[in-house]
Amino acid sequence: MDLSRFKELPIMGILRDVDESVIEPLADTIISSGLRAVEIAMNTKDAPKLIKQMVKCSKGNLMVGAGTVLSVDDLKQALDAAATFIVLPTLIEDVVRYCIKNSIPVFPGAFSPQEIYNAYNSGATMVKVFPVKFFGPSYIKEIKGPFKDIKLLACGGINSKNIKEFFSCGASAVAFGGSIFKKELLEERAFSKIGESIKELINSL
Repeated sequence: MDLSRFKELPIMGILRDVDESVIEPLADTIISSGLRAVEIAMNTKDAPKLIKQMVKCSKGNLMVGAGTVLSVDDLKQALDAAATFIVLPTLIEDVVRYCIKNSIPVFPGAFSPQEIYNAYNSGATMVKVFPVKFFGPSYIKEIKGPFKDIKLLACGGINSKNIKEFFSCGASAVAFGGSIFKKELLEERAFSKIGESIKELINSL
């Protein structure tokens, strides 16, 4: 992952439970919408295969990572599939240590102040605050009070109406998933609707 490129547009898409048949058109949709970073959750069926396919289809136009990494085994499968960044729902220290040692951007998840501090102290690239939707942008603002130097990736409940507020409250990046990559739209292969929603999110910054 090119972190400088990600910081230019710090929005990450999350794909979970997607079918192999949608990867190529979805990659085209994501790229044409302007999004630059997407993760595929490792608890998706055949996730390493999907990551590899997404990397191939995007031809260098997307930063492709792995999410829901819960073990070193998950991590190594993701890296073998050419994932360039790693996202976790919580702090798993041996996974984070491996990433730091090998210069792989890593985003461990946390929620409480203690968890956020622990994740930051582990060497996280950014700490994924998850699930932030229950408290909204104001929670990010409160956390940034004592932890002004900790970079936070807000995850959960991000939409075009609140994305700007998340950033103004101190988020360094945001991540979205099912709110835009809706199961019914994927099943209907309504890629244009997905693309429009991504553009709307980006344009709301």
